[in-house]
Amino acid sequence: MKVGVISDVHSNRVALEAVLEDMPAVDDLLCAGDVVGYNPWPGECVDAMRGVGDLGSAVRSKLRDDRSAVPTVSGNHDRAVAGGTAFGFNRMAQAGVEHARERLSEEQLSWIEGLPTERTEYDGRVKVVHGHPDDPDRYTYPDEFSADLLDDEDVLVMGHTHVQAAETYDGGIVMNPGSVGQPRDRDPRAAYAVLDLDGTSVDLHRVEYDVDAVRDAVRDAGLPSRIGERLVDGQ
Repeated sequence: MKVGVISDVHSNRVALEAVLEDMPAVDDLLCAGDVVGYNPWPGECVDAMRGVGDLGSAVRSKLRDDRSAVPTVSGNHDRAVAGGTAFGFNRMAQAGVEHARERLSEEQLSWIEGLPTERTEYDGRVKVVHGHPDDPDRYTYPDEFSADLLDDEDVLVMGHTHVQAAETYDGGIVMNPGSVGQPRDRDPRAAYAVLDLDGTSVDLHRVEYDVDAVRDAVRDAGLPSRIGERLVDGQ
């Protein structure tokens, strides 16, 4: 069984479309949080994870028959949007939260509010969190990966850092698929991963997308220009 793994979409519809088009055939999808924030398309990205709308149809084509939405955990931006607060966020992050709350429907907000901070899938083989198994807001960078992060699962999926990485240990895999919508590892291409549960292995992928179109949309939406500019260098 192959599973597409994404994280940190951050309302970047253009990058998400590129990832879905580039992703090889998979049996299912997982998302490690932060569907919204920063970029101009929160509603479209939420609906994609809900499996509805035009972009949702592309997502549904990769889901198992018994799923209607992508199993997703809550990221810190998702929680900020759901709670109506961006306490401690910088100006760019706060603007993204406010933009999302102004544009999301009650149904979309309700979906975000209902996201768990942790979930296990495939009979407990895969655990998905946003930041760290013990703290959803803790950044866990690749140099902090270790077998000690694993519990009973074969694969631990984390997001939050926007840095793509995976390590294989005797006890399983610790991985971060990287960020779809705002990479921060000096590679501007959208990031995702494909997990092979039969062989317990993971392939990391990158795909180019139209960054200039996103920069223009950021400007047109009245969001801080730095949100779009940082996408050019993947930071």
